[in-house]
Amino acid sequence: MKSKVYYTRTPASLDQAAAKKRFAALIEESKVLDCAAGGDKVAVKMHFGEEGNTGYVKPEFVRIVCDSLSKKGSTCFLSDTNTLYRGRRTNSREHLALAREHGFTPEIAGAEVVIPDDTDKKNISEVAVNRGLIKRAKVARIFLEADALVGVAHFKGHIMTGFAGALKNIGMGCASREGKLAQHSDVSPVVVVGRCVGCGDCVNACLTGAISVRNNKAVIENSLCVGCASCIAACGRNAIELNWESGGATIQQKMAEYASAVLKAKKEKACFFNFAVKITKECDCLAKDDPSIAPDVGIFASRDPVSIDKACMDLVNKTSGRDIFKEAHPNRDGLKQLAHAATLGLGNLEYDLEEVLPPRL
Repeated sequence: MKSKVYYTRTPASLDQAAAKKRFAALIEESKVLDCAAGGDKVAVKMHFGEEGNTGYVKPEFVRIVCDSLSKKGSTCFLSDTNTLYRGRRTNSREHLALAREHGFTPEIAGAEVVIPDDTDKKNISEVAVNRGLIKRAKVARIFLEADALVGVAHFKGHIMTGFAGALKNIGMGCASREGKLAQHSDVSPVVVVGRCVGCGDCVNACLTGAISVRNNKAVIENSLCVGCASCIAACGRNAIELNWESGGATIQQKMAEYASAVLKAKKEKACFFNFAVKITKECDCLAKDDPSIAPDVGIFASRDPVSIDKACMDLVNKTSGRDIFKEAHPNRDGLKQLAHAATLGLGNLEYDLEEVLPPRL
């Protein structure tokens, strides 16, 4: 059975006012926000962009989602989880401050931003998966407890997954840092000896006593490490790193399994928007303004996270005249995440794509 995917064209030449009208028409025509009912508390899963990045979905568009939910009698909040790598989104305080700097305030975006502190264990839930690579997924409780979930993603390339859209926004984006580490890497963190000054900050951050300082250098005992990644965030000299490539063969499958952990309790209570505009080679986690590698295509809407990502990939490549994601990341095949997600029952690889035409003036 094919899933329905809707989209509206938003070429780069279109001004923001016109693009917002088209997005509002897309929401109205697709009716995907019917996943939320009056009285529901809705989590709007965002990516607020790293400092210096401009690819993230702008708050003025998120406002349209929030206002539409409000008209239904739902209440919503915007949320994301803290990052595994170092940057301004590593901890909740700086992450929240950066989101505000990017315009994600109630006045502009239409809802409060809530970023759970995953160093507080009460904010994390373990969800049994047992579908292959992940036995128990560690995700932010806030997404599980919401009555409905709306994913708003920027569709772009990604060094580890080929491309990133709805599935990555949920699977990786709703995971705790420990959950992100479980997806990215199959090894424990390692100390870069040349950068380590033996300050002991990582020792204080470690929850299991896996780290000690010997001869003025940190040492990690792998048998005690649980992969919580607290040491990475605590080190101010970037002296603790991961072998990111070690999980390259399985990250897409793990990501799909994490998405299933979040979405299995949201049957008929989730929908997704993908913004296939300013399509960059890498993720919005990079602290720089990446150039586009493909023409702006448009905004997509669906109740199916697999179909919406497949429709975006197909139309972006068709518009570009070549597989721009394979060209950008020749060693990655983004179809792996879609195929595995389909086997998990998250959605369909086959879809019907319907264009929502611009509203008449």
